[in-house]
Amino acid sequence: MIRKLSLVLSIGLGLALPAGADGLANQLLGAKALPSQQAPMPIGSYAKGCGAGLMELPETGPTWQAMRLSRNRNFGHPEMVGFLQALSVAATQIGWNGLYIGDISQPRGGPMTSGHASHQIGLDADIWMLPPKRLNLSRSERENISSIPVRSADQRSVTRNWTASHHALLRAAASDKRVDRIFVAAAVKIEMCKTATRKDKAWLQKIRPVAGHDTHFHVRLKCPKGATLCETQTPTVAELSNGGNGCDDTLMWWVTDYLNPPKPSKKPTEPAPRKRHPREYTMADLPNQCAAVLSAP
Repeated sequence: MIRKLSLVLSIGLGLALPAGADGLANQLLGAKALPSQQAPMPIGSYAKGCGAGLMELPETGPTWQAMRLSRNRNFGHPEMVGFLQALSVAATQIGWNGLYIGDISQPRGGPMTSGHASHQIGLDADIWMLPPKRLNLSRSERENISSIPVRSADQRSVTRNWTASHHALLRAAASDKRVDRIFVAAAVKIEMCKTATRKDKAWLQKIRPVAGHDTHFHVRLKCPKGATLCETQTPTVAELSNGGNGCDDTLMWWVTDYLNPPKPSKKPTEPAPRKRHPREYTMADLPNQCAAVLSAP
């Protein structure tokens, strides 16, 4: 009891950075093979933080398989692990065998050694668009198999890979109260807006078009109840509007300004200063409590 209390206090108060912790955060946190023995707590923001007491999603379950095991990124907050397991069961109800689950977070979260800018606090997860044919893939097979693209090369429409079951799966995910938003390719959002019935569009507000999501969708959960160190994401204008689902704005902006941008009418201004990528963060850039996560057993 005393040891557990001290761990919780160390998260809440923060600790001095250990020797050498002024190095890159992704290298220091990414070197940890196991989660910290602390009470579960997402710390900081989705793109600048870490995760205490994360839980491993088992590599294989009755209705899922974790992919790319060599990355060691099948760790998440218990809320995320429970969500993924429940969604994999829901997938069987729409005709899939389950789910292939991609990156969640590193064992202690934080900036990753490659890839994502987010996925840092155990509340983000990638789910493949590929319906599993079987759920007994070997470790080697999970490294070499690839998902399928569901948008066309010109980004304007979905491909034949997109099916009604994909729509149903995304609807099931977005209807979960724990979900804050889901990132998909623009063509997917556009198609879903076209095919959803008028009385069945409220959940579509959570579906957000973001480049780079043609072979998977990215689920982001809200900060769990009691997660006092987790930074809630700022609501968007569409979220604040009455009944907005993003369909009208999405269809107009993604088809015009993004895919076919208008020619600039004025001379370009000075380029904005380059933003640092999370892989450039040091431990000092993260919330102070991440020092306790890094040094905990």
